Amino acid sequence: MANKQISIADDFSRYPAGRTRRDGAFSAEKFRDDILVPALHTAHENGGTVTVVLDGVYGYSSSFLEETFGGLVRLRLFDPAWLRKCLIIQARDPIYATIKIDAQQYLADELAAA
Repeated sequence: MANKQISIADDFSRYPAGRTRRDGAFSAEKFRDDILVPALHTAHENGGTVTVVLDGVYGYSSSFLEETFGGLVRLRLFDPAWLRKCLIIQARDPIYATIKIDAQQYLADELAAA
């Protein structure tokens, strides 16, 4: 079983921003497509999970969170039931608790529609 942890701050940027690659070097589309999706493919192949840690950044825009998590479902690369079980959104620091709730809600909204 391959369990992967991705820290957005450590593995991507402390300044994530924007929805699409046109919005800048640290967009949601870049994070999702270049880091999150490959990790999910590996987890899917090996029966593991992927945990995305939100802590440590200097802020999130709603467009970044929605495109990362909601957009992931819209791509239809993974079975929604599998995503519900194997994608974990984590905030260890209480400062990021509401951001975690927002990210989970963007994911849940798209999963419900799938």
